[in-house]
Parts: sequence; C-alpha cells; structure tokens
Amino acid sequence: MSEQSHPQSQVNVRYMVEDVPQSVDWYVSHFGFAPVGPSSPAFAAVQKGPLRLLLSGKMSSAGRPMPDGRQPEPGGWIRFQVIVEDIAAEVARLRGEGVRFRNEVVTGPGGSQILAEDPSGNVVEIFQPAAWG
Repeated sequence: MSEQSHPQSQVNVRYMVEDVPQSVDWYVSHFGFAPVGPSSPAFAAVQKGPLRLLLSGKMSSAGRPMPDGRQPEPGGWIRFQVIVEDIAAEVARLRGEGVRFRNEVVTGPGGSQILAEDPSGNVVEIFQPAAWG
C-alpha cells in the first residue's frame, strides 16, 4: 500500500457543496486535484497528495438535517491551505481563470494569504510563507 493511500497518512476534509460535478471540475481545473472513486450528483471525492476532499451535495448522507433541524450548508470559514512560492503570480493566474476571492492579499508576520471561494462559497486559503517572500 502506498503512503498516499494509507488511511493514517491521508487527511479527509468534507465540504458541503451546491453542485457536486461543478465542484469537482473547479478543484481539478484550478488546483490540480484528481477525481477518486465513484461520483454522483450527491457525492464525489478529489485528491491532491495526502488531502482528499469529500464533496457532499444536499442529497448525500452528510446533507441530512441535524436533530434540531439545522441544514448542513456550504460557505463557512473552515479551509485548507495551498502553499505557494509566489502569491501574486498565483492570484493573477486564478483571477484570470475567473476564481472569486473573499478578500485581497493580507500580509502578517508568518506570510501572506488570500481566501479563494469555490462555486459553493467554501474557502481555499492561498498562503505564501514569509520565508519565501
């Protein structure tokens, strides 16, 4: 079994999405993820390295209402981070591809970051560590 497929070396992150096929296409085309396993309009998974992103639509088991009636929905602030060497170039590339951002690049002691939004409003943080800048 390869390290990438070993369950203990893989990180699964679940995002609720409005449109599963559209979300798969977005992650594949903009961030180089690869589809893995079976997919349907209710659920699909994409993977890049040890990160497996589970994309769950309203009809998936993860989309069922909670006991108090709340509905799982996309668009929160939980995110994974994509580390880049040149944030300005990466933002320019993504903007050229029509990717939406929640903010502009902000810089702090640890580096620079910007928040991209997938088609459902889920966040992907683009981050350039200060050591590379």
